Amino acid sequence: MSQHVAKPRTTAVILAGGTGQRVGLSIPKQLLKIAGKAVIEHTLTTFEKADSIDDVIVLMAPGYVPDVEKIVAKAGFTKVSRIIEGGATRNETTKRAIAALSEGLAEGEDLNVLFHDAVRPLLSQRVIDDCVAALERYEAVDVAIPSADTIIVTRTHGQDGEFITEIPDRSRLRRGQTPQAFRLSTIRRAYEIAEGDPKFQATDDCSVVLKYLPDVPIHVVAGDEYNMKVTQPVDVFIADKLFQLASTAAPEQNGEEAYREQLTGKTVVVFGGSYGIGKDVAELARAYGANVYALGRSTTGTHVENPEDVDDALSRAYAETGRIDYVVNTAGVLRIGKLAETDNATIEEALKVNYLAPVQIARSSYKYLAETKGQLLLYTSSSYTRGRAEYSLYSSTKAAIVNLTQALSDEWAADGVRVNCINPERTATPMRTKAFGQEPAGTLLSSEAVARTSLDVLLSDLTGHVIDVRQQDPTASASKASGFEQALAAVLDREDGVA
Repeated sequence: MSQHVAKPRTTAVILAGGTGQRVGLSIPKQLLKIAGKAVIEHTLTTFEKADSIDDVIVLMAPGYVPDVEKIVAKAGFTKVSRIIEGGATRNETTKRAIAALSEGLAEGEDLNVLFHDAVRPLLSQRVIDDCVAALERYEAVDVAIPSADTIIVTRTHGQDGEFITEIPDRSRLRRGQTPQAFRLSTIRRAYEIAEGDPKFQATDDCSVVLKYLPDVPIHVVAGDEYNMKVTQPVDVFIADKLFQLASTAAPEQNGEEAYREQLTGKTVVVFGGSYGIGKDVAELARAYGANVYALGRSTTGTHVENPEDVDDALSRAYAETGRIDYVVNTAGVLRIGKLAETDNATIEEALKVNYLAPVQIARSSYKYLAETKGQLLLYTSSSYTRGRAEYSLYSSTKAAIVNLTQALSDEWAADGVRVNCINPERTATPMRTKAFGQEPAGTLLSSEAVARTSLDVLLSDLTGHVIDVRQQDPTASASKASGFEQALAAVLDREDGVA
């Protein structure tokens, strides 16, 4: 009878001992804010969400441990077990981590460890999971991607500068990333042997295993281009833009019974519920047993740009059902034209309906959603990533909605209120037909498909996400592509960028 072998614990070690000198900062670069959060907070969030990671320790630059402690406390990271000072070099920092991990281990006990640069905040869950899975077979694992550039080897000749001495075969060259993953006993043994070498120096941990444990194979896991290291000033801008563009695939659709079970008795308030996506969301939710208030200018006389109308609609729904679980706002206007030729009334309408109304809806909804730990769902357009001629009002307000979503998701996280944003591909709605006329059949998303995804998002645990809805099956790409890869694909595929 075979005995069950317990799976070893897996610890992520966040190496945050670097400074911000190359980025031109007076603080460590891992404390630099990108997309509204410190770089290290983005990195820790990724590991906090990774099912394959049991706990996390942070090796922070000397003098800055309290800064990380504040970040961890405010974000509520439960997996971070220790924050300790790193060493003067990468090797010294790793040795401190090994010593900390070895404390309290029983004789013969081992664990998996992933060393990751704090300044690689765009790491995907897929890479983490692949590293952990590889440790079931191998003792050492690296992450790398093919080199898109030709690599040259040079030699300096005095004042004449550099000259090429070799051009290696690019097909065999890889660019190393992190995490680098090991069984603790393996990386500890490699460093113990390295201690006896007076010339020991290494910039990464796999090279220590390669040199001092040459019989241990180092398996390579495929990384991705988005797992960049924030080292140079330009990296800060690139990383910030990638976070802006990052989108999330729609969650897997629930079965019919699951919809009914989760929606029966819940209260859903839909602004913009007269037609199009809003009407379809309302009808779907009602069909699954929810108490639905579908509000619109043409049906209930509700003007979303009027704060009193919004307050009255919400208070009525709450008075009649005793709760509000979900608030959805699909209301919007699309006004196309050159800004210099647009009259004041049109500008005011676009700003009020497309931006000020969602702000007011959010503010008025908060107290109800905090009571039920509910969700606010907003809508943007793919044009939010780049404004286009004659769409200045529309695309700028849609960009503002994305920022509003991300800001409120942080602001309301402690109260359990989720905020998400749907980003549909070009969709067949009355608003679009009015602007563009009839378009070829099959070229647009159906409003029903967007409504179905909206319902899935409402019933999910997501918060702070921009969820792309596209004509091809979103779950097909979700299993293979990161949010950043999906975002890039969406940008490349966009036409007029209007949902």
